[in-house]
Amino acid sequence: MSEHRSGVGAAEMVFGRPSAVLSPYIDRYVGYRQDRLASGRHQGLPSRSMTLILSLAEPIQMLSMPDPAVAPSSFSGLISGLHAGPVTIAADRFQFGIHVELTPWAAGALLGHPAGVLGSSVYDVTDVMGRRGSELLDRVREATDWESRFAAVERVLGADLRREWTPAPEVSEAWTALVRTGGRIPVHQLARHVGWSRRHLGDRFRRELGLTPKAAGRVIRFDRSHTALTRPTRSGLAQIAAECGYADQAHLTREWRDLAGTTPSAWMAAELPFVQDSDSKPAREPVRVSGLTAASETLGG
Repeated sequence: MSEHRSGVGAAEMVFGRPSAVLSPYIDRYVGYRQDRLASGRHQGLPSRSMTLILSLAEPIQMLSMPDPAVAPSSFSGLISGLHAGPVTIAADRFQFGIHVELTPWAAGALLGHPAGVLGSSVYDVTDVMGRRGSELLDRVREATDWESRFAAVERVLGADLRREWTPAPEVSEAWTALVRTGGRIPVHQLARHVGWSRRHLGDRFRRELGLTPKAAGRVIRFDRSHTALTRPTRSGLAQIAAECGYADQAHLTREWRDLAGTTPSAWMAAELPFVQDSDSKPAREPVRVSGLTAASETLGG
C-alpha cells in the first residue's frame, strides 16, 4: 500500500467485509492511519450503524457525548450505540486504528447487550465486553498488518456469537422498512405494516434499539444525506435534499443543525478533507483476506 501526502497531511484507509457468518451483524471493517499537520476536533455524526473503535495510537479523547449529561472520557476502545446527536472527538495529529460498523443486531449477538441498553451513549469496550474487550484490544495490537487485524476482530467477536439472540420480528421488520425507505415511511404506516399499534411499536422499538421509530427515521435519512455529501461527484445541496426526502434545502439544513450541531456547508468545510466516501468502490482490486474481502485506498487527508 502506497502513501499519498497533501498539504494537510496523509491518510490511509483500508476496507474489509466480514465473513458470511458475521455479515448480519457487521457491515464492514475500516482500518485508518492518518497523519495531520495539526491537531483539531472531529465531529462524530449520527448513523444507522453502531460503532466499535479500537485505537492503535493514543486513547480516543471524547470532548462531548451524545447525552450532554454524561461527562466526556477517553477510551482505548469504545462502543457507541445508536444516537440522534453528535459527539466531539479530539483529533490528534496521528490517528491509527480500526472502526467496525455494526448493525443494531450485533449488540445482542456479539456484545451481549441489547442495542437499547447501549443507545445514546459511548462506552469503554471492556465495560461492555469484559475480558473479551481486553482480548480484542490485545489481539489487534499484536497483529502486524490490516489483514491480520481484521481477522483478529473477526475471531474475537465471532467466538462468542449468540445465534439465539434475535429481536422481535416486528421490530426487525420495522427497522428494515425504515432503512429500505431511507427513513421516509411515516410511523403510523410503519405500525400498520408490522401489525402493531403506534404506541406499542414505539415502546418495543425504543426498548430494543435505543431510539424511537421517528428518531431512527430521522437518523437514517440524515445518514443518507451525509453519505451523499462525501461523494466526490456530489450534487448540490438542493438536489441532495430532494434525493433524501427533505422538503427543501432549508429543511435539510435544519435537520443538520439539530442532529449534527452544524450546517452541511460548515461540516464540509471543516471535515471533508479528512473524510472518505463510505459508499464508493475502491479503485484498486479487492484483496481476499482470510474469509474477508479487503481493499485499500490512500487519501490526501
